[in-house]
Order: sequence, then structure tokens, then C-alpha cells
Amino acid sequence: MRIAVIGTGGVGGYFGAKLSEAGEDVAFVARNAHLQAMQRRGLTVYSPLGDIHLNDVKCTADTCEIGEVDIVMIAVKLWATDEAIQAAKPLIGQNTGIISLQNGIAAEEKLIETYSSKHAMGGVANIAALIEAPGVIRHNGNMASLIFGELDDTRSKRTQRLLKSCEAANIKAEIPTDINRAIWEKYIRLVTMSAMTTLCRMPIGPIREDANARNLISQILSEIINVATARGMKFSDDVLSEQLSIIDSYPPSMVASMCGDLRRGYRLEVPWFSGTVAKLGKELNIPTPANEFVYTALKLYENGRPEDAQI
Repeated sequence: MRIAVIGTGGVGGYFGAKLSEAGEDVAFVARNAHLQAMQRRGLTVYSPLGDIHLNDVKCTADTCEIGEVDIVMIAVKLWATDEAIQAAKPLIGQNTGIISLQNGIAAEEKLIETYSSKHAMGGVANIAALIEAPGVIRHNGNMASLIFGELDDTRSKRTQRLLKSCEAANIKAEIPTDINRAIWEKYIRLVTMSAMTTLCRMPIGPIREDANARNLISQILSEIINVATARGMKFSDDVLSEQLSIIDSYPPSMVASMCGDLRRGYRLEVPWFSGTVAKLGKELNIPTPANEFVYTALKLYENGRPEDAQI
């Protein structure tokens, strides 16, 4: 398959490199020092599941140089969503699928608005990875999987082709029965993990072992589930305990990427996480005090570390 990856960070860099190593025709869209390093030295991925080094990498900052592809994967930070969607236009052919592997819940609507449901697909990436240095991706832990599908949940030829490509690349992948529910289920966990590890400035292990912190985890989860249900999502009766069990299964050393972003003084995705939950709660008349607290506590850092910060 011809695949374009817009955003060669931890998600796009890891999965794109795996697909490229397996023989797929992958073009990476990157910029600045990361792009320059890839052009000079290729792309390196360090992973407990096996290191990768691609010497000859097809990479560019200009999607016009790539041409039409079979699949577009968008893996940029949430504030860059609109720019990435517009940048994808030269990549879209008659049967191209475009998938957001981002962390939020709004990208699919924007993809439909721009490209229609003929091209828009849904996706979920489960992985802890980041750019360690220009041209270098570091994958932490053993979690690395993709979930993707058509937004109407039909098993199209392109989703089945992509699934086969992932299997050939030794990527754990799945076409779910309900991609929209899969997107929300990841969002439920991600918002909670981002909130707790960033607020506490520590990994999830000691947080979930503290009784008070665990109560806050449950409250954040419950609020997001209530909002999602009000928006029409259908979950199992045990969805709260299921999501808690998944969080309990994470390695004790695991932190959300937003915690790392705070530590490094980068922008935060908190407006699209707890901020969005609080906003939707107001619109739906559903109380979300825990998520409002998280957003209030972190929003002063959403554009990076302010001058008055004490960390």
C-alpha cells in the first residue's frame, strides 16, 4: 500500500517505520530538525519489541511531493489538526482513506466536513512513544496497537488491506465492530491518565495505589462516561470497572505524554481533554466538577511553561 504519515512523532514514526520496514511504500511528513535528520541519517526507532533503522526514508515537509496514496494517517498534536487536514488534500485520490490516530474525539467530524464520509475513517493508536532526538523515536513499554475502520463499521476493501499490511509488519491491529465506541473508550482512559499523571507529576503506579487519588480517577472516568452516553455512545453496564481494570493493567512507571509535555515546558492538549469534557458537560447539563478542576489547574500551562511557573 501507499501510505502517507502526517506527523512523524512517536505514533506516526513508530507505526510508519514498522510498515515501511515490512515493505509498504510509506512517505513521512515532518519538519525542521526532525525532517533534516531523517533526510541525512534516516529514521531510527528504539523499542522493546525490536529496534528499527531505515536508511532510505521517503520524507518531506510538502505533501505535494508525495502524490495520491491509499491511506493517510494523521498523527499530529491536536492543535495542528486543521493544518494537517488541509495538508492532506494532495494525497487524496478516488479511494483514499484518511485516518486520525490522534487523541481526541473531534477529528472524525472535521475529516467528514473536508473530505466526506467516503474518505473519512476512524482510528485509535495505543502506544507510549516520543521523539527522543531528531530522527530518533523511543517506544516505551510493550503496548503498541492500532484499531481502525470505516465510520459506518462496514468492512471495506481498504480496511482489510490495511489490516493485512499491519499483520505483515507484526503490528497488533484490529477492525472493531464499533469504531466510534473504540475511539471514545480510548478517550475515556487517555483523558483520565493525562489528568492524573500530569496533575501529580508522577507515573500511574503510586497514583492508583493512593485511596484519595483512586477516587479522583473514578470520578474523572465516570464524568467522561456520562458525557459520552449523553452523546449517544452505548457502553457495557460494567464500563467503569472495565476502564479501571485497564488502567490497573498499565505498567506502574507509565505516564501520559501530557505529563512529559508539562515537564519539558511544551504545549498541553488539556483543552481537548478535560477542557472538552467540561465544555460538553455544560452543553449537556451534566456535572463534570473533576474535569473542570483538572482543566482549571492546568490551563495556565496549555501554551507552554509560563514565566511565573515554579516548575
